Amino acid sequence: MAKKKPQVKRTATPILNRRAKFDYELSEEIIAGLVLTGPETRAARDGHIQLKGSFVTVRSDELWLNNASFSLKLNERGKPGARTVDTEPRKLLASRKQITQLQARKKDGMSIVPTKLLNKGRFIKLVIALGKGKKNYDKRETLKRRDQERDARSAIKHR
Repeated sequence: MAKKKPQVKRTATPILNRRAKFDYELSEEIIAGLVLTGPETRAARDGHIQLKGSFVTVRSDELWLNNASFSLKLNERGKPGARTVDTEPRKLLASRKQITQLQARKKDGMSIVPTKLLNKGRFIKLVIALGKGKKNYDKRETLKRRDQERDARSAIKHR
């Protein structure tokens, strides 16, 4: 009888788009499903996805995730651990009501930004948020406030 391989326990940590909070003032969030193939699902479960620089568009009343980098594993002999990066658009699954709300807000000048990818449980979900782009002075203000909070925490900690 053949021995079974021991299964590797994976933790379901979400994949974050930290740049989205810095570049946009985020408001309401929507959780949408993703249409993925087998290798893309494996990459998502292993955490080999990069959301930095990705965005969501509405084409023919459907949501599409653009520019998200999926590092897909290649099954070629003699090349253990070989990977390729795939950035093609992927369809998002959301209700018709949610899509029409997003379209209306997008016409008002808002952007649809992916903030995190959830891979807990059976399904892989993407949290998208409406965001208004920050200007450079807003970004500098955010950095200044973050530095002040860090200095205040360290001053309290060392007392």
